[in-house]
Amino acid sequence: MDLMQISFFIFAVITLVAAFLVVTAKSLVHSALWLIVALFGVGVMYVFLDAGFFAVAQVLIYIGAIAILIIFAVMLTRKDLRDAGSQQNTTWPFAALLAVFLFVGLFFVLSSWSSFTTSKPGLLAGANSLSDLGQALVSPNAYLLPFELASVLLVAAMIGAIYVSLIKK
Repeated sequence: MDLMQISFFIFAVITLVAAFLVVTAKSLVHSALWLIVALFGVGVMYVFLDAGFFAVAQVLIYIGAIAILIIFAVMLTRKDLRDAGSQQNTTWPFAALLAVFLFVGLFFVLSSWSSFTTSKPGLLAGANSLSDLGQALVSPNAYLLPFELASVLLVAAMIGAIYVSLIKK
């Protein structure tokens, strides 16, 4: 194992621990700060994948804009939560069981898919890399599936945000 693999595993563990702490931290501000650590870890993963454009976009857009916006929104809109009662969701065992089943199902589906283990084509060194990147994002033979999965994830997050904002207390 060389230094690159060791550093990859260290940053992968840091990213996973930070992502876990995002959803388990008691304080909303601490969750937002752990989110910044997790997003930075994802940016480091892009560096390991030689995707410099994505790494810069990750740091500028997600850490520099969205995470800071979340922190400001939390700090500026905080109410007095001392008498709010229990903040724990009573249906968390069902959600955890559903997440485990979803993970196991996705693991078996992706492990039986032949294209999952093949490496994707790299971009040519002398070509216009951003134009080639755009073509690769919409090509069925390259990165179309991850691109579409990311868009579905963003739509699900937007629907969740709308639902949370419509709940009347």
